[in-house]
Amino acid sequence: MKLGLLLWMTSVMPQPIADQTCLAATVYLEARGESVRGQMAVAEVGLHRLDQGRWGKNLCEVLKAPRQFALSITSKNYEIDNMEAWTKAWSIASGARNVWLLPENLRMRVVPGASHFVASYAEPQSWAIGRPVAVIGPHRFYSLN
Repeated sequence: MKLGLLLWMTSVMPQPIADQTCLAATVYLEARGESVRGQMAVAEVGLHRLDQGRWGKNLCEVLKAPRQFALSITSKNYEIDNMEAWTKAWSIASGARNVWLLPENLRMRVVPGASHFVASYAEPQSWAIGRPVAVIGPHRFYSLN
């Protein structure tokens, strides 16, 4: 399925399903080759940003924000064609959202407080200062609250 079609579909889905789809697509695009822990960490960043309330009113708005996650910078013609990775990303997104339904003090977190991440191999970003909250696979996670 083309990313553009998937993103269009999120505009007509009930919001809980759209949010699940946007989170799964983000995990797929950002971390499909990573460990479960790495994929959960990517999902957590999106959920943490939603909690902050500065990035959007729902998870899709947060994840589609310009130049913030792969959903906004990946070609709409990109083909989501690895069904095994998509199924895993869907499961990770579901698990992360279920954890986020718990009271904050009961949530098991992979990257506590992380609001940003960057690939270790990418050009250093001006905002990526200080010590990361965690380094998991090829990503460094930061708390920039």
